[in-house]
Amino acid sequence: MYGAEWCGDCRRSKALLDRRGVDYEYVDLMVVADGADRAKAISGRTNIPVVVFPDGTHYTEPTDAQLDAKLDEVDREQDGAAA
Repeated sequence: MYGAEWCGDCRRSKALLDRRGVDYEYVDLMVVADGADRAKAISGRTNIPVVVFPDGTHYTEPTDAQLDAKLDEVDREQDGAAA
């Protein structure tokens, strides 16, 4: 996930990932010199957060409902691959 502490949407998405126990890398755009460029290269936009999923897809500024639904989908895919 690419984000910044000053970003309310980033804090909300980060909190949702934490509540769900998701293992993820957080790239703080205020700390990582090329973080903003990396996020823009993925999304084509300057909006944050940018959340990248194991399947290579990403969401930019997702709602909690969108993020929850995608995480449920990822969980189902991983459960199917483990079976």
